[in-house]
Amino acid sequence: MIHRPARFPANAILVFSVTLLIAVGVWYTGTGGAKSTGGAVHFTQAEWQSTDAPDFSPPPTAFESRTLPGSRHYVTLPAQLPANTPRSTPTAPDIRTTWIRLSASGVRIPSGRLALYVSRIKTDGTIAMYVDGRLVQRAQQQGPLWNSLFTPLWVALDHGVGDAPLNEILIRIEHTPENPVALSSLWLGSADALRSRYYMRQWLQRELPATLSASFLAVGIFALFVWFSRRRETGYLLFFNLAATSFVGHLHYYVNLPITSDWFAWLTINSLFWLILVVHFYLCQMHGRPLRGLTWTLSGVILLITVLTLPVVAVLPVLPSTPVIIPLIYAAALVMAATVGLVGVLSAWRRSREARLVAVGVGICALLGVPDWMLYNNVINIEGWFLGAYTNAVTFGMFGLLMYRRYVNAISEFERMNANLAQRLKEREAELELSHQRLREAEHRQTISDERRRLMQDMHDGLGSSLISAIRLVETGDVSDVKVSQILKACLDDLKLTIDSMEPVEADLLLLLATLRFRLEPRLEGTGITLLWEVRELPTLFWLDPSSALHILRIVQESIANILHHTHASVIRMSTAVETAGVEVIIEDNGQGFDVETVLCTTSGRGLHNQMRRARALDGRATWHSEARGTRFTLWLPLERSAHAAQTST
Repeated sequence: MIHRPARFPANAILVFSVTLLIAVGVWYTGTGGAKSTGGAVHFTQAEWQSTDAPDFSPPPTAFESRTLPGSRHYVTLPAQLPANTPRSTPTAPDIRTTWIRLSASGVRIPSGRLALYVSRIKTDGTIAMYVDGRLVQRAQQQGPLWNSLFTPLWVALDHGVGDAPLNEILIRIEHTPENPVALSSLWLGSADALRSRYYMRQWLQRELPATLSASFLAVGIFALFVWFSRRRETGYLLFFNLAATSFVGHLHYYVNLPITSDWFAWLTINSLFWLILVVHFYLCQMHGRPLRGLTWTLSGVILLITVLTLPVVAVLPVLPSTPVIIPLIYAAALVMAATVGLVGVLSAWRRSREARLVAVGVGICALLGVPDWMLYNNVINIEGWFLGAYTNAVTFGMFGLLMYRRYVNAISEFERMNANLAQRLKEREAELELSHQRLREAEHRQTISDERRRLMQDMHDGLGSSLISAIRLVETGDVSDVKVSQILKACLDDLKLTIDSMEPVEADLLLLLATLRFRLEPRLEGTGITLLWEVRELPTLFWLDPSSALHILRIVQESIANILHHTHASVIRMSTAVETAGVEVIIEDNGQGFDVETVLCTTSGRGLHNQMRRARALDGRATWHSEARGTRFTLWLPLERSAHAAQTST
């Protein structure tokens, strides 16, 4: 039974991730030890008035509100201050400064270290804050770069217990005349009491979206490197473009770039349109429908908006003012996103489950963008939340889920492939085992057949021919009983040699010779011949098999038989010797010698020729040296045999 590692369900992982995220947020908002929101004053009533200036200017280090000219107006916070008429003449002021005064006279201010907290100030200029005429906060020294829409304002006041009571708070806001100013309510109290409010908004409005956006971009960069090695799979490139444009399109929520505000606005606004176009291409790739009409329409509109909103073109009189064009642009983005999502759902409903998920995610992002558009146009309370910052999180979560699904599916497919390969390997092993078994059986049958054929051939040449000769002699009556007895004994010895050759000798020539000695000694004892055994240790002959053993036994037997029949010897000496490339088996006798050359040339030398033939079959050689009183026979055998000789000897 195969045990596979347990997998955590996707829902459990999602719940764990969300719980961890909330826990981090709770910890973050609790930083500093603030546990309650008591000990703070909530300002909701204010006075305001405006002055004109030719340009942005640094705020003075001290300023009294009573020196301001003109009348004051009362307003309830949070509120949008009335918009001013756009410049109609060249002499009209370029910059307007709005002053907002909050009276702290008679208000019971908590003791201890004080802080001011403002959740949002809407302006396209700089912000400065005075407490009792003293400058305590300057958001930006020059230029409209401070991201006041998405960054809460926190001002720590250097106010001790023994200092005089606070009298007023004055906020100086520089902006263009046609851009309306909006301000949320203001909190004044101990830093410990207000810190949780500030950190909650800071974390949820800026840092959490920034973290999710950076994570999305990191995954997109990873997809880009994957695409470098898999150029045919354009989905990875689209995923990188999606992450990059989504990251750039949401920079205005939490980042201030060191470039002019016009180019920064152009980059962030148009990135939203580029993001919509990339999502459309991604959907088309997933559901497989080109949708050329919608593709060309989106591309044309987005290209037109990109060109017309360039800072070098936006100054042309054909375009409306900035406060008018920005809401229109965001409205167009919402309509385009909703269209892409709706068309994507309809196109992918029966084609791709993943494409349906992406289309639904686009629709959710479009819905999250509606509150942002309403905040930009002051339709809802300015203290609300910009949910568009979380469209990046929705996109990241949506494509993260797709990547998770594809990863799990890839693992499942890999496991199925492994199972199929294991099954095929098992079947192949069974086939190979069956083939190997059949091959062993065939080889075994062939070995038995070859051995049977060898034995039959050897018995035919040796034992068979001797028996036939004995039968003929008996039939003709030309032989005595002694002669017949000798022939039958020779046949019996030949049969014993054949049987001995089949015994395993384990490539040991000494063992083979010892077996021969065991067979010869009883026969030699009846003849009165003495056998001197001077055999010594010999190297292993790895080629020594039953067929080769029979050749050696017959060669030695033939030599002993010749001594017994022809030499009238009284002593036979058998010895062995070792040479560099082989071994020698030497048989010597003290009987009557013979002329080797003469015998080899006559019919009586047939036995010698048989010995030579058998020696050549073993890659060896047989030689004789004979004198008047003795003959020396030498059988030389190689330590290693050629493959051809080993094959022919069988």
